[in-house]
Amino acid sequence: MYTSIAEFIQEWNQEAGSTQKVLDALTDNSLQQQVSSEDRTLGRIAWHIVTSTPGMLIEFGIKVEPVENSGTVPSSAKELAETFRKVSAETIDAVKKEWTDGSLMEMVNVFGMTMPKAVTLSLLIKHIIHHRGQMTVLMRQAGLKVPGIYGPAREEWTHIGMDAPAL
Repeated sequence: MYTSIAEFIQEWNQEAGSTQKVLDALTDNSLQQQVSSEDRTLGRIAWHIVTSTPGMLIEFGIKVEPVENSGTVPSSAKELAETFRKVSAETIDAVKKEWTDGSLMEMVNVFGMTMPKAVTLSLLIKHIIHHRGQMTVLMRQAGLKVPGIYGPAREEWTHIGMDAPAL
């Protein structure tokens, strides 16, 4: 749980930055990759991260604009990534503008649960981490290189002078 807006922004910058790297690695063709016909495509999961971020902020009581045409997944990976870049910056601006360090312990009702505002910000970050993990699996299935998040990806080990871990 965060005790300051600065703490949240620091972690948001790190996690949203990692998510941005993943979104930037998508291709237009990869957006159709899916696990099964009953599950979201890679593009739908990515678009969910983009559109649900302001949606969650609105649920938390923070005034932001929802993403236009949020019900339609773009066919352009670049558009998807650029929209997240904008949403990410707006997230920081809105939280800084509307909440203070002192307000983080105020209780709010979110999705039918009462919790401190600081916890809602943790939920926002955990949400993008959760879906980013789903995306990386689909990216591998689509034949894309997955960027390293908390350490090097398989293809990145050689760049640091090491062999990738054995199977």
